[in-house]
Amino acid sequence: MDITIHASFLPHNDPDASLAFYRDTLGFEVRDDVGYGGMRWITVGPAGQPHTSIVLEPPAVDGCGITDDERRTIVEMMAKGTYAGINLATADLDGTFERLQAGDAEVVQEPTEQPYGVRDCAVRDPAGNLIRIQELR
Repeated sequence: MDITIHASFLPHNDPDASLAFYRDTLGFEVRDDVGYGGMRWITVGPAGQPHTSIVLEPPAVDGCGITDDERRTIVEMMAKGTYAGINLATADLDGTFERLQAGDAEVVQEPTEQPYGVRDCAVRDPAGNLIRIQELR
């Protein structure tokens, strides 16, 4: 069986701020930017990895079977930064962290040697999604 990860989905509540974070701060390529009915889906991904993407999507889109209570919960969790996240990796954790700080990312954790054997840092994107970045060794 040959299966790869093609796309992960993260919610956004400000497509322009999310685009600036993933494109300008993280340096991802913009692969698609689609609007429909006042909503916007933006597909980004790391250069040199054309088959791995993150789709930044509106949270709790109507017509997906989500109730009003669920939608409120999602919006509340996004505001607290507890709804979604993703793990990334880089060979230059310190340089990446400096770029994130210069781009005004919300720092959750500076580069740290973890007791479980990895060195990583954590920031939040403009929508509150937790982005952990692990150092490749």
